[in-house]
Amino acid sequence: MKTLLVIHTGGTIAMKKDSTTQTVGMGPSNPLTESTGELSDSTHINVIEPFHKPSPHMTVTDMVYLKKIIEKECSEQDYDGVVITHGTDTLEETAFFLDLTVQVDVPVVLTGAMRSSNENGADGLRNFISAIRTAEEEQAKNKGVLVVFNDDIHTAIEVTKTHTTSVAAFQSPVAGPVGTITPHRILFHYNPLLQKKLPVQEMSKKVGLLKAYAGMDSSMFLALRDMAYDGIVIEALGQGNLPPGSIRGIEMLINSGCPVVVVSRCQSGFVYPTYDYQGGGSHLKDLGVIFCHGVNGQKARIKLMAALMNTEDRNELSRIMATHSSPSIEHSLKTASD
Repeated sequence: MKTLLVIHTGGTIAMKKDSTTQTVGMGPSNPLTESTGELSDSTHINVIEPFHKPSPHMTVTDMVYLKKIIEKECSEQDYDGVVITHGTDTLEETAFFLDLTVQVDVPVVLTGAMRSSNENGADGLRNFISAIRTAEEEQAKNKGVLVVFNDDIHTAIEVTKTHTTSVAAFQSPVAGPVGTITPHRILFHYNPLLQKKLPVQEMSKKVGLLKAYAGMDSSMFLALRDMAYDGIVIEALGQGNLPPGSIRGIEMLINSGCPVVVVSRCQSGFVYPTYDYQGGGSHLKDLGVIFCHGVNGQKARIKLMAALMNTEDRNELSRIMATHSSPSIEHSLKTASD
């Protein structure tokens, strides 16, 4: 019999819909806990509920706490896997942080729900059972932290929430799901590249996230400089370009010692210093902007925060942030260089 650690943190999967107000909220207890007992015949499950909150209330401090729980529990007991239930709004950030930092040799799987436990078509219990099955699967080892939703298995690096209400809200736009869950077996399609772990015991750096837009000026960047941010991530245009009006603010941030990282606001593709006009990627690279490949803005922010806990050296930060984590990104960059 397999032994799993289950960590419930809250979210829609732990909520109920009020028939009078038609709103969804947190109750005094987690309804999913009652269902966990149904699995006890086939799997031995130890349950921990460190907090009970909606995912917009999750903080990086909570993520660090989850990391420490996982590492402590797995060092004290011989678990076959870990399952975490989580609200969907920030699930991908928690999954990415754990993928980047947690040091265990068993599968770690996150899941949640788009519909609360008493709504028609509630998906929480199915997702939870699928996550249990995935965490038990021998082939799930050495694939990094996984996210299970709607019979698909995603890597923490690739997955993102793409819809506000659909039960198929989680997708991996670049490389696709790493696996599929069928009624009889679990199928994995490829072996993902793994992130190099960053040792982190706290996350105290203040890192902001901005999205570029046509006509963007320097005002936001100057404000962030005055607010003493430790780092800034920008979801830039296209391959990593910015409007010329923003350049003065970028320069002043970098000159103040604040690292500036760019990803693309596009859903797929990668950033690259291709264009040499003012604000183009080549110009930004010459200014000292760091290019981050293979992740979206919210994940790049998590990665920069973790990186800054280890170093403030610009070259080392650039090396960490530029690591190509996605198989498809790796292939694209190699093709471009050839």
